[in-house]
Amino acid sequence: MRSFLITLIFAAGCLGQPADLVLRHGKIVTLDKLKPEVQALAARGGRIVALTSDREIEKHIGKSTEVIDLQGKLAIPGFIESHGHFASLGASKMMLNLRDAKNWDDIVAMVAAAAREAKSGDWILGRGWHQSKWDQKPEPNLNGFPTNATLSKASPRNPVMLEHASGHAIFVNAEALRVSGINQHTPNPAGGEIQRDAHGEATGLLNETAQGLVRGPPETEERARKQLELASRECLANGITTFEDAGSSLKTVDLMRQMEAEGKLGVRLWVMLRAPNAVLAPNLSKYRVIDDHLTVRAIKRQIDGALGSRGAWLLEPYADLPGSTGFNTEDPLDIRKTAELAIAAGYQLCVHAIGDRANREVLNLYEGVFKEHPAKKNLRWRIEHAQHLSAADIPRFGQLGVIAAMQGIHCTSDAPYVLLRLGPQRAEEGAYVWQKLMQSGAIVSNGTDTPVEDVNPIASYYASVSRKLKDGTVFYPAQRMSREEALRSYTSNAAYAAFEEDRKGSLALGKLADITVLSQDILTIAEAEIPATQVEYTVLGGKILYRRGAK
Repeated sequence: MRSFLITLIFAAGCLGQPADLVLRHGKIVTLDKLKPEVQALAARGGRIVALTSDREIEKHIGKSTEVIDLQGKLAIPGFIESHGHFASLGASKMMLNLRDAKNWDDIVAMVAAAAREAKSGDWILGRGWHQSKWDQKPEPNLNGFPTNATLSKASPRNPVMLEHASGHAIFVNAEALRVSGINQHTPNPAGGEIQRDAHGEATGLLNETAQGLVRGPPETEERARKQLELASRECLANGITTFEDAGSSLKTVDLMRQMEAEGKLGVRLWVMLRAPNAVLAPNLSKYRVIDDHLTVRAIKRQIDGALGSRGAWLLEPYADLPGSTGFNTEDPLDIRKTAELAIAAGYQLCVHAIGDRANREVLNLYEGVFKEHPAKKNLRWRIEHAQHLSAADIPRFGQLGVIAAMQGIHCTSDAPYVLLRLGPQRAEEGAYVWQKLMQSGAIVSNGTDTPVEDVNPIASYYASVSRKLKDGTVFYPAQRMSREEALRSYTSNAAYAAFEEDRKGSLALGKLADITVLSQDILTIAEAEIPATQVEYTVLGGKILYRRGAK
């Protein structure tokens, strides 16, 4: 009732005043029950003041109003990336892009070219390789991963650090091992592994927490600023108006705040804090902020790794590595302490869990906390990824009110090796089971986990409605989302997952004028045509921050 009254007061206050922006002659899908579809929209002061017909919108147009003729194109609520890594997205634009490498030889060639241009001692960085997606296995290899002899030869004077596409492993050359002090006597850290050959020598692969052993290049404020600027620019070009950042340090949040105050943070941010409990405890009240442009009200933890690097924590061993059930990367008892901090300070808790064992552990932890605090309702705690579930745990998401923050594109990107890792029974039972989760009453939000995947929402939307792989096969089609379900997962569901549904996620009077205009109607065109859809305009707070073709 309160939000309805605010809407009425806001709309009444804008009567007779010209709009800042008008969109007309289009198909505007609002995802609001009161007016599901309109022809025209007006925004003033950053918010929506009219949703109406082309004829009625004329009274909102003044001399200073910017008028956009949509020419029949589709306008929707602004896309919300519900799980990505904002600074890492920017950083990925400043290093070698390995995502499209066909094999290990391609990557070695890219590093060799970079080494020829680099000063001696400078780090060469890259991201995006995935051994399960190469067209041939590297030789020699250990468990499908290359060894670093050829990489070390390609770059003898420069340390090299190449991040796995998942972000849960890195591959380094001999020089990087040397400058980081990693040798035969370096022990595996808890929740991680230095891959070694039969002689005990490190092969270059560092899995999960072992990544932290590599020192890497120093971070500067100039470089950090550039990362945030590049990330914001990339989001706006892809129609994203809000980005839910899956874990940043207090130092990064400080920089985000500073850039916001300077007006240099284009996209809206909703941020999860990522820090040890000893750092969080004295800082949660100071950092909690709920604002239209920058919100901090969540904490991120990580209980396991990724399936691609065999780091996901499973109930039963990997089908293609019977001696392993993955990694428990953070102590569940320590995460339990984080939960107490979160519930006391009014924060959402968001825990990365990919494997079925990891998801069960997190659900058990959440359930225990909820029972101990029965007066705390509607907490909307989240499981980030929720990719591989035991059948027994699927209904618990709806029963407990736990958000499943998932990534549609991971399904079709990972599917070829999901069967290798899990086998057909586990894959069918619990891999990316969107429909089963929604039928349990759970809210499923969508994203890309960028820079693990490209931040483009259209690709993830297509994966959500098609589950179609590159070879044309469909990965367990019964779990596909409908067109509207997929759109809601990227808008209204994502807003709900962040307690922001009163301001975002649908187009209604008084809500923020965050709008994405697309070149095609993704709700009605042939499925095969969806990937070709482009972003025409990205509107944030009634201002056009991106238009296709503009320099």
